Amino acid sequence: MIVVLRKGSGETEIQEVVGRLSEAGFSVHISQGVEKSLIGAIGDRSRIEELSLEALSCVEKVVPILAPYKLVSREFHPEDSVITVGGQRIGGPEIQVMAGPCAVESREQILETAAAVKEAGANFLRGGAFKPRTSPYSFQGLGEEGLRYLAEAREKTGLLVVTEVVDARDIELVASYADILQVGARNMQNFLLLKELSMLDKPVLLKRGLSATLEEWMMAAEYIMAGGNYQVIFCERGIRTFETYTRNTLDLTMVPALQLLSHLPVIVDPSHGTGKWQLVPPMAQAALAAGADGLIVEVHPCPEKAVSDGKQSLNLENFREMMKRLEKIARVLGRSLKGVAGE
Repeated sequence: MIVVLRKGSGETEIQEVVGRLSEAGFSVHISQGVEKSLIGAIGDRSRIEELSLEALSCVEKVVPILAPYKLVSREFHPEDSVITVGGQRIGGPEIQVMAGPCAVESREQILETAAAVKEAGANFLRGGAFKPRTSPYSFQGLGEEGLRYLAEAREKTGLLVVTEVVDARDIELVASYADILQVGARNMQNFLLLKELSMLDKPVLLKRGLSATLEEWMMAAEYIMAGGNYQVIFCERGIRTFETYTRNTLDLTMVPALQLLSHLPVIVDPSHGTGKWQLVPPMAQAALAAGADGLIVEVHPCPEKAVSDGKQSLNLENFREMMKRLEKIARVLGRSLKGVAGE
């Protein structure tokens, strides 16, 4: 349920309500808006009436949340959440671009890519050090060596690092190098991993599962938030359908749908969503038009030699050209593409 406090209620009133709820065994989460404060309470609904919360002068109303997701819901947090990391804002008027190779292959490769995407306007460097692959014989990543290369690229360019964590046992290691930890599609419902990430004080980029419904995806985010980590970013990366021409079907309806139901930022991955580099720029443009807060795009200095996902990776020149077009679209939408020269 959500307890809506009257306008002007202060810390004393908030703590009075929190105290009552905590004593009754409810898990309490506070959301303080510009005009009003909301208190989310998760627990035994049968005990709501005995608390007589609406008898308190500071309480405007008590609203039950029927949806299974609570903290993720816009009912709990009516205003858009903006996640700030390293001085960059995700979820505000700025559109953020995360770019880099599918996998970190070498020091030279990641440094060259980082310099190029930075010059083109990206503020985040993506790159996989641990790679969950369909085949056990495929390249599995460089591990900590790859993380070190990403950290060096950050030091040289100022780009923030986004990289995937595959195993709960590696969270501490990956978090020591990364600014944002990514949960891949295959791990969206790895609840042990999500619970461990819920105790982390770093943003989590949660990709949609290969066949996940909207509710399943939001419930995965709920796992992270329920443990205390409210820094969750949704990432639509396409789902598996009957179509075989593209790698996946990029479901852009999820962008406005999530923004209707949830307060969390939403970004789009047109690389995995299509599987073909030629389709990445137009779908990136469509994602911005749909209201996405950002993009995560695969970029490689030489895609034809990439150890993974070369077919869906933009080369450096194609990425520069795409960024120029995206900057124009962002302006039309009344938003800004952070980092693009001339902004």
